[in-house]
Amino acid sequence: MKFIVSSTYLLKQLQILGGVINNSNTLPILDNFLFDLKKDKLTVSASDLETTMSSRLQVDSDTEGVIAVPARLLLETLKTFPEQPLTFMVTDNNTVEISSNHGKYALAYADGAEFPKAVELENPSSTTLLGDILATAITKTIFATGNDDLRPVMSGVFFQFSPENLTFVATDAHKLVKYRREDVNASEVAEFIMPKKPLTLLKGILAGSEADVLIEYNESNAKFTFDETELICRLIDGKYPNYEAVIPKENPNKLTIARNQFLSSVRRVSIFSNKTTHQIRLKIAGAELNISAEDLDYSNKAEERLTCSYQGDDMQIGFNSRFLTEMLNNLGCDEVSLEMSLPNRAGILTPIDGLDEGESVTMLVMPVMLNG
Repeated sequence: MKFIVSSTYLLKQLQILGGVINNSNTLPILDNFLFDLKKDKLTVSASDLETTMSSRLQVDSDTEGVIAVPARLLLETLKTFPEQPLTFMVTDNNTVEISSNHGKYALAYADGAEFPKAVELENPSSTTLLGDILATAITKTIFATGNDDLRPVMSGVFFQFSPENLTFVATDAHKLVKYRREDVNASEVAEFIMPKKPLTLLKGILAGSEADVLIEYNESNAKFTFDETELICRLIDGKYPNYEAVIPKENPNKLTIARNQFLSSVRRVSIFSNKTTHQIRLKIAGAELNISAEDLDYSNKAEERLTCSYQGDDMQIGFNSRFLTEMLNNLGCDEVSLEMSLPNRAGILTPIDGLDEGESVTMLVMPVMLNG
């Protein structure tokens, strides 16, 4: 088995795949990349048993073979090379020899047959969408997922496909984000919960991508195929909570304000809030929004006044400033609207501008009880 490949081209592909490999694996074979060579096509795979990702690379070769190569050692070596052709050659004593312009390096490889096989999806449903749209959907929702091991369904993003639209939802019970695209759809209704790790990998690769992504899915697995890359992952098992039920429908009090101004204000005032509750108070009357925070333990307090446009009754409502900051940070608009009904009901944050045709974002933030 022998092939020649560009050092930077190989490094770029391996760095993407390296994101799959865990720092501590139960099976030692998972610390390796699987190299599967068939003439001038080299398929490199990485897996953590839950997620398997592979890329097809063009190489110069007329041989075949399958070996598992130590991932960290190979990555560290490749990072130090300037652009040049590298020759990989399997030698007799169970090592693979890499020849560069200036030297030779030998790595012990493992038997490729030990590497876990990727799952084959049986009778999957499928839909295709633009890479950048998928990356945006992940970016807009993944920050709102939970980390509670007792509620694994909330630790992923809920994909809801239908012939009318695609909807992506994430919640940790304190905040909720629903991202919908009316301009893309699926041939049939389907729902599944994607874990965070493969989504983070996809988000990194697909941001700004013009490539079409084929998404195939069944009860237990999902597969994403684009360019020369494939990612297969196990879905989170369980039923996603009925999120529509928690989004309040009647919200007569509507505040409209410049996003950056609101965000800066919340950030500044929250420095003075209680370090456990992160509570800030919004007091809205007429065209004035008063944002305040107080930490009674240390006698710290802050207050800012902003002008806003507001329709509704005068009200006071408390929020966790960290959730509000995260949400405002995640919107790319100039103006936002915050709709509320009562101080003990969730507030709904939506962007007023900056969206594509057919794109909608609804963010829900639970209030915190105000004392006094």
